[in-house]
Amino acid sequence: MLQSLTPKFIRPKFVALVLGLAAATTGSASVADAGGLGLFNRSACDAGCVMPSCDAACCDSACGDSLCCDAADCRGLGCDGCVSCVADCCDAGLLGGLIKPSDRCFDDFVSPMINFVHFEDPRTLTELRPIFVNHWVPERIGNNIPAGGSIQLLAMQFRIALTERLSLIGVKDGYIWDNTNGALDTLLDDGWASVTAGLKYNILRDTQSGTIASIGGTYELPGSRDSLQDIADGEFHLFATGGQRLMCGKAHLMSAFGWRVPSDGFLQSESIHWSNHFDLKLTEKTYFVTEVAWWHWIDSAEGGAALGVAGQDLFNLSTSDVTGNDLVTQNVGLKFKPNAKTEWGVAYEFPLTEFKDVIEGRLQTELIVRY
Repeated sequence: MLQSLTPKFIRPKFVALVLGLAAATTGSASVADAGGLGLFNRSACDAGCVMPSCDAACCDSACGDSLCCDAADCRGLGCDGCVSCVADCCDAGLLGGLIKPSDRCFDDFVSPMINFVHFEDPRTLTELRPIFVNHWVPERIGNNIPAGGSIQLLAMQFRIALTERLSLIGVKDGYIWDNTNGALDTLLDDGWASVTAGLKYNILRDTQSGTIASIGGTYELPGSRDSLQDIADGEFHLFATGGQRLMCGKAHLMSAFGWRVPSDGFLQSESIHWSNHFDLKLTEKTYFVTEVAWWHWIDSAEGGAALGVAGQDLFNLSTSDVTGNDLVTQNVGLKFKPNAKTEWGVAYEFPLTEFKDVIEGRLQTELIVRY
């Protein structure tokens, strides 16, 4: 019945997915792996290498740890794209194993930068990520409201791997400095950003093909009134995010879809976003990065004012006339990754659509320290 309703070219994957999900729900991980997707897979990265040219040795026996990527005898990138790891594979974690180390089998990836509050890296990570943003505002925003100037944000994100698949994530916090002009300057002032935290769960992990996907959700607690971070009682964000290794680890794609749902739709707008990342290794330590984010507002705040802007990713303003608005932005940047535990990035973001919401341009720099 399922095959008769499914186009021929997707039948093998569709059947594999159904089998994998059925096996996972019954606790049979080995059957799920046999489905061909690596769903809920905890097998070694190079077990039965599918790309022998990348790693002829195919060794993954170190420590007896099934998450180990490339054991002592492997050199460079294996067919999983991982740099050799030995000691880290045996790491039981911090605080008696309460905090797990980052997934080493996807160390060739770099984290996305655009839409940094909502574009979540699909990997299971333990890291600290300080971010500084200089955000320029258009001279006129929304319904011809005088604005201009800039906004600065200094934030500290964190991610903590609680298990091999479950992570605690904190994606928005920090302090906002207001250097805007015009009418916007009378509405916005310096103050603390909202605090946003939640959970992420890895549902697909195929180390041989370099495919990974996760789902999750966060809740935003109101911040400072001065910095327009306490409009209502907070909002929920539900998301799905995934990544794919290309060219044996020399390039990568990531994509995420999210839905922002305010706890009080009378005071804040509802929106969806789709964010996409592409990187290309220029050297062993340097990556070229470009990303695109699309925002679409599906419901305005019924009790808001006719501002014509919603606030992009940093704000969710009480505005009554943004339903149907679309904003597309792109960034171009570089990532420097001297080792698996350190990552530094810089990128400049700009709008592609005539509707700019509150962004004229944005310069972002960040440092990631990973365990």
